[in-house]
Amino acid sequence: MNVASIFKVGIFVQVSADREENAVTFFVQGCWFKLRAECFRTCARWLMIASFTVLGFAVVCQSAMAKEISTETAQSFQAQMIKAVVVTMFEHGEPRGDRPGEMQFWVERYPFNRELSFDAGVRPLWTNDQGVLLVCTGAGTANATASIMALGLDQRFDLSQAVWLVAGIAGGDPLDVSLGSAVWARQVVDGDLAYEIDAREIPETWPYGLIPLGATEPVLPGEVIGQGWSVDTVSFALNESLVNWAHQATKDVALPQSESAQTLAALYEGFPRAQEVPQVRMGETLASSTYWHGARLNEWANDWVQVQSDLEKNFMTTNMEDSGTLAAIRRLDHIGRADIDRVLVLRTVSNFTMPPPGRTAAWSATSPYPDAGAQALEAAYRVGRQALDELLKIWPDVP
Repeated sequence: MNVASIFKVGIFVQVSADREENAVTFFVQGCWFKLRAECFRTCARWLMIASFTVLGFAVVCQSAMAKEISTETAQSFQAQMIKAVVVTMFEHGEPRGDRPGEMQFWVERYPFNRELSFDAGVRPLWTNDQGVLLVCTGAGTANATASIMALGLDQRFDLSQAVWLVAGIAGGDPLDVSLGSAVWARQVVDGDLAYEIDAREIPETWPYGLIPLGATEPVLPGEVIGQGWSVDTVSFALNESLVNWAHQATKDVALPQSESAQTLAALYEGFPRAQEVPQVRMGETLASSTYWHGARLNEWANDWVQVQSDLEKNFMTTNMEDSGTLAAIRRLDHIGRADIDRVLVLRTVSNFTMPPPGRTAAWSATSPYPDAGAQALEAAYRVGRQALDELLKIWPDVP
C-alpha cells in the first residue's frame, strides 16, 4: 500500500468517525427533543385536566350558590293574598281631589295605604294589608280585557281566591230602573258580537238591524238562534247564589237622589219605574263598546239579553266593559289564577238608554248626565262598599 492509499484510508476513517460522532450527537439531541416534547404534552395534558377540574368545581359551586340564592329569594318573596279586587273603569283626572270618576271615592274613602305601579295598566293600583286591591281598567271592552288579564298574571298577587267586585255606572232602561238605582247582574251579555245592517236598509218586517252570529235574521226571545258559527264570549252567567247574597246584603243601603235626576225622571211619563226613588235591584247588564241609544235599540237590548241567556233574565243596564272583564277572568280561571264563580257586577244608573216621550234620541244621547253622574257614582261606592265589608267577614267562604 502506497502513501497515497494510506492517506485516503486515514481520511475515510476520520470522516467515518466524525459522522458516527455526529450521528450519536444527533440521536441524543433527537431523544432529548422528543423527551422534552413528550414532557410538554404531558404537562399540557395535566394542566388541561386541572383547568377543567377547577372550572367544573367553580360551575358546581356557582350553581349551588345560585340555587341557594334562588331559594332564599323565593322564601323572602311571597305573593300577596288578595281577598277582593274592586274593579273600576274610568277616572277623569287625579285619584283625589278633583272631578270624581268611578275610582276616586274608593281612593279617598276606603283604607288603602299603598299605591303600586302597574305598567301594563292605565293607572296605578291601590292595596292594603287586609288584602283588598283596587284597579281602574280604562274604558271599553278592549281596555278592560287587557287590564284584567295583566293584573291576573301579575306575580305580586295571588288572586286565586279573590272576589272580583265590578263597581261602575251605566245606562239604565227606564222601563225597569230609576236614576241612581244600583243593579246586581246575574248575566253579562255582549252586544258587539253581532251582524249589523243599517236600519235604513233592513227588510220592512225586521224590528231592527242587529242579528245574532250564526243567524240569518233577527231572533226574538224564545226562538232558537240556529246552528251557525258563534263565539264563547257572548254571554256569561254569574254565580247566582253569590249575586243573591250580595243583593240581600245591600238592598237596604240608602241611595242619594238629586233634584236634577228627579227633574229628568219627571219627563218620563208612562214609565213608573223611571220615577221611583233609587233602590237596589237585580237585573242583567249588556256590554258593548258602542254607546247606543234610542227606543228601537232599547227594544233590541231587551230581546238580545233574553236570546243570549233565557226568558227569566231582564235587561236593566248597559255598560262598555263587562264582557271584556269576564272574558279575561274566565281565561285566568283556566290557569288557576282566578275563580269565575267569584265575580260580582254592580252597575248604577247615571242616565237612561232612551229618550222621554216627545224628545229625540239624538237629544237624549248627547245631553249631560244629571249632576255629571255624581248620584250614580255615589251609589256605586255606597253599595259596593257595603258588599265588600260583608264579603271580608266571610272570606274565604263565599256563597
